[in-house]
Amino acid sequence: MALTGRAALIAALASVPVGVWDPSWTGILAVNAPLAVACACDFALAAPVRHLGLTRSGDASARLGETADVTLTVSNPSRRQLRARLRDAWPPSSWQPGTETAASRHSLTVPAGERRRVTTRLRPTRRGDRHADRVTIRSYGPLGLLTRQGTHRVPWTVRVLPPFTSRKHLPSKLSRLRELDGRTSVLTRGEGTEFDSLREYVPGDDTRSIDWRATARHSAVAVRTWRPERDRHILLVLDTGRTSAGRVDDAPRLDAAMDAALLLAALASRAGDRVDLLAYDRRVRALLQGRTAGDVLPSLVNAMATLEPELVETDARGLTATTLRSAPRRSLVVLFTTLDAAPIEEGLLPVLPQLTQRHTVLVASVADPHVSRMARARGHTDAVYEAAAAAQAQSERRHIADQLRRHGVTVVDATPDELPPALADAYLELKAAGRL
Repeated sequence: MALTGRAALIAALASVPVGVWDPSWTGILAVNAPLAVACACDFALAAPVRHLGLTRSGDASARLGETADVTLTVSNPSRRQLRARLRDAWPPSSWQPGTETAASRHSLTVPAGERRRVTTRLRPTRRGDRHADRVTIRSYGPLGLLTRQGTHRVPWTVRVLPPFTSRKHLPSKLSRLRELDGRTSVLTRGEGTEFDSLREYVPGDDTRSIDWRATARHSAVAVRTWRPERDRHILLVLDTGRTSAGRVDDAPRLDAAMDAALLLAALASRAGDRVDLLAYDRRVRALLQGRTAGDVLPSLVNAMATLEPELVETDARGLTATTLRSAPRRSLVVLFTTLDAAPIEEGLLPVLPQLTQRHTVLVASVADPHVSRMARARGHTDAVYEAAAAAQAQSERRHIADQLRRHGVTVVDATPDELPPALADAYLELKAAGRL
């Protein structure tokens, strides 16, 4: 508890002419006795803050960019009315810059023996868990001359989830999925497809799909149609090493990869496929397995919320070994990583055959749109040099992508806005081709 309001007393004393009062304490008290009495009474009438009861309720989670309301209930057990200013402190990333003061400070009056609620509205700017800090209460007397002040610890955690901005693409991708599932003609029976029905042959159908026994029983040539097999296994692998910390459009690459992973997970779960998650750099950061279709998306969002890039080089051998343990049978492994030359050529390529001989592998990488803008820049000398550097960087990425494709890997390289729908399209194309 702290005693404040001394400034008001000193100002009052300073306003008395020098010739009127004795500089001794006796003179000061004699001349300013009414003010001293008023301050003492004001302090005595201020409600104590030490024994106040404080509890929290409200939102325990919110998507990045959305608001979360946390309610603080203040109970006043004393026999004096509480007139107070309250500061509900949270980490700086709990608000947009410049809004913390207005959002965290509240005025309240609580009559004796009653309670009141105040609501702090958070608008977090980063993913992860936001923990409430101290609640500071300053209790005023009726005159506002002196105050009592104290702090309380009232724990509460708000988990800030990935925003999943690519959700807007889901309806169009589900429409394509329904079209794929209901297609009356599929080229041939291949791995990952199952028999659907028979229909009459039309020019252009693959002759390998003709059912000769059914043809013998009918007057027309019968063709087998196939549909993609359901309940396939998809393992989403997030590389959380140092390259995922690079910022693209003022957000880490890891966040863009998460957004694309969530769209793919939502689409695949609707298709009846099982989706698991592995986050790895030098050790497992998150592992999510065995979730049902209805639970997979909330579980993924919750697991991704606390993931942060680690400033270490990713152990490609450890990542490969963990992936093989996490996916014991043939699966689609979607690896979200960089297309930078050093991590791929020195890390991934030497161990890639271990993955491709057992699984279908798709590499998804976040491209920097600033590089594309640099490549189109012209008009002055600096712009030309920037365009040349950007063209070289793009050429290196294409070279790395070609190396991966020669190993049988599907590569999707796109900007943060374009990566989620491009990855979903690649998944649907693999499904249509019977490669799942």
